[in-house]
Amino acid sequence: MTTPVCTSASASAAPGRQTRPHPRHRPNGATPAYPSFASYVRARQPVLLRTARSLTANPCDAEDLLQTALAKTYMAWERIEDQRALDGYVRRALLNTRTSQWRKRRVDEFACDELPEPEPVPGVDDPAERQALRDAMWRAVLRLPARQRAMVVLRYYEDLSEAQTAEVLGVSVGTVKSAVSRALGKLREDPELELAR
Repeated sequence: MTTPVCTSASASAAPGRQTRPHPRHRPNGATPAYPSFASYVRARQPVLLRTARSLTANPCDAEDLLQTALAKTYMAWERIEDQRALDGYVRRALLNTRTSQWRKRRVDEFACDELPEPEPVPGVDDPAERQALRDAMWRAVLRLPARQRAMVVLRYYEDLSEAQTAEVLGVSVGTVKSAVSRALGKLREDPELELAR
């Protein structure tokens, strides 16, 4: 005799069971912005991938990170009633997953004294030099401790307020303020940014 060990999301559509309407299909006739998980992913994937790329240096790792976060969101899809909370839910899943990876990872990245390519000399409003400065800034952000990096990414790359950042990370606004202040101090003192200015 076989005993089922787990059920999938499609189990709700099994014969003999009625499928209940999705929580976002409100009876008041309001059209939901994301009638399905697939439509949400299609609409928001570029923004969410940008957040994932902000949390890891490797684009392939960022895609894996986003896939994991979206899988967690899919599992909770029926329970998320407020559509305004969807992005926050995925961001939280991204941060939690990345934090777990930081804790488990073995050290396989090594700092080196020489950069693989020389830094360009800044000039007057040259797009290539602006890009070089952005790249230098991003490398400096990646050198920040994980917690400070997450806060800087949410505050300045995702443009969240201090209160929203605190809510996503589950910390107080004061913690966000002090950590971001310390992070900005480190960025101001970063020697690579000094050279790129």
